[in-house]
Amino acid sequence: MILFRYILKAHFIPFVFSIITLIFIFLLQFMMKFADRLVGKGLDTWVIIKLIVYNLSWMVVLVVPMATLVASLMAFGNMSQNNEVTIMKSSGVSLYKMMIPPLFAGVVVAFLLFQFNNKVLPDANHQAKILMGDISRTKPTLSLEPGFFSQEVSNYAILVRAIDQKSNELYQITLYDYSNPAKINVITADSGKIFFSKDQTKLVMDLYNGEIHESDVQNTTMYRKLEFKKHIIAMNADQFSFQQSGPVSRGEREMSVEDMQFISDSLNNILKSQQNVFRKETNRYLFVDSSFKNFTPEKNPGKNLDLVYLRSIEKIRTAKNIIASNLNSLEWTEREIEKYDVEIYKKYALPGACIIFILIGAPLGVVVRKGGFGVAGGISLLFFLIYWSFLIGGEKLAERGFFSPFIGMWAANIVLGIAGIILTIKTNREVKTISFNFFKKFIPKSFRQKEETTDDEDYR
Repeated sequence: MILFRYILKAHFIPFVFSIITLIFIFLLQFMMKFADRLVGKGLDTWVIIKLIVYNLSWMVVLVVPMATLVASLMAFGNMSQNNEVTIMKSSGVSLYKMMIPPLFAGVVVAFLLFQFNNKVLPDANHQAKILMGDISRTKPTLSLEPGFFSQEVSNYAILVRAIDQKSNELYQITLYDYSNPAKINVITADSGKIFFSKDQTKLVMDLYNGEIHESDVQNTTMYRKLEFKKHIIAMNADQFSFQQSGPVSRGEREMSVEDMQFISDSLNNILKSQQNVFRKETNRYLFVDSSFKNFTPEKNPGKNLDLVYLRSIEKIRTAKNIIASNLNSLEWTEREIEKYDVEIYKKYALPGACIIFILIGAPLGVVVRKGGFGVAGGISLLFFLIYWSFLIGGEKLAERGFFSPFIGMWAANIVLGIAGIILTIKTNREVKTISFNFFKKFIPKSFRQKEETTDDEDYR
């Protein structure tokens, strides 16, 4: 038990460190990708925090399997580098026994990740989709440039000839008001200010020393001019304010396994009824019509012959359209079933990768004999690329019906699992150290000479 606790302790810190590092990388990528959709919209800090928290859920699902591989490589690499693996083997502890604690921990992590993937991730994805949609519909905050008309506010055109950047005072203002279709109002002012109301629903303009020129669209002879010292205009600013929408329908990535299984079963029942209808319609048009049986060219003149041909062509076209329509319905239903089945298997496949990566990471760490994060991260990157290529490619091909959703989602786990078992067996029988001296030939000679000189001095 002491040995098991020691091995688990060697995994814990690299596992936590890997999760934090990888989540930070994913967060940085997310912020770089969506920064242009967030900047300049006057969003509240709490909205940004909620968006990040909701998107952290899918990052956790991807990061945890990665972290298990990095942690296994670092833990067994450190123990191998410090000859602890050799000592344990000489004491009668095989590699299989050393792998029992991380495998047991991997099963626990996989179970917890599945629960998170099934219960937390769907709701988080749904809320993130709603929030991102609300943000994308929010226009950037109003920006005025001197000498240019701004038509960002609906039913208004604003022209400002000068702006004091320190006090935000506006000078020589001209405003065209089209809010009332029956009238056209042109408002001019010597100075003024523009700001949002507290609830962000109104854009308020305080104007000083100006005139209102009002004319009627239908009665062009009617004209009115008003002078003012102070005038306040409240314009609708809903397009600039962030407003959360109501309930939105959920996609397959926003549902639990139970919900998707219910939909998949319902679609299978629909598919069976569609297949029955398709068979009936196909068999119906396979029989020869009675008009063809009783028709003989000798008894019918040419005019009737043309009529029968036209009727026959029309029946063939009708049959073709009906059969094609039923076939399209069948194919659409099959694609929908495969889409939901892919997501169901994915929810099990990703947690299963936690166990698979331990089978790969433990023997590789023993063979490499390097416990640094750089070496572990470099080796892990190769397996990550292989795994995600299998997963993404399998998902796309399974949704298109090239092979079953189970094969599409579990192919990466099956292939890497077999590779991990073979690697574990061979490593347990005979340990060979993987050397990275091969890469030295790619280093310039001047750098290699300096490195060799430094090593000689250290040796002396």
